[in-house]
Amino acid sequence: MNNLTKKDKTRRLAESALMIALATILAEFTVFQLPFGGSVTLFSQLPIVILSYRYGVKWGLVTGFTMSLLQMVFGASNFSYVSGIGAYLILAFADYIVAFTALGLGGMFKNTVKKQSVALALGGAVTSLIRYICHIISGVTIWKEYAGDTNVWEYSVTYNGTYMIPELIITVIGAVIIGSIFDFSSKELKILKKKKTDDAVNEMR
Repeated sequence: MNNLTKKDKTRRLAESALMIALATILAEFTVFQLPFGGSVTLFSQLPIVILSYRYGVKWGLVTGFTMSLLQMVFGASNFSYVSGIGAYLILAFADYIVAFTALGLGGMFKNTVKKQSVALALGGAVTSLIRYICHIISGVTIWKEYAGDTNVWEYSVTYNGTYMIPELIITVIGAVIIGSIFDFSSKELKILKKKKTDDAVNEMR
């Protein structure tokens, strides 16, 4: 941020605070909630993906990390179900810190994929997969007792996929739609020119 003007820094910080707050609020609006943790939300991952696309992966990771801490605070009761420093660390990092910080990688395709909507969708898909893997690791280590007689890997992949696959799909759909409307590359957020919007919509057909 050293090369930014004071106005640009203020805008970025304010926008980031708003988007983190939006992501946190959206995470509370669930499509459905699983009995042992995990839920499908209304586009809660998308604000962090967009921030990463607008301001770069480094900034995205910072905002993703901030969101991870907020999610850990809201999910603090989950720590009562595990015991031991190792389990606490796995829960903190796999289910929260790494899982949500990874959303900050959402802008990784900005400079390699020309179409904004496609770049956002790919970023949303990849970050969702990373988060999915984090939850699988948590499932086979500290939540394995819930597998019962089922193979622990099969249980974790299936259980976490029940909410992470829909979450991925919702994020990608949201990225394509919003990426077809707004120009996130511009300093001042604005509507895409009609031609660009029409081209992006045609890609979805």
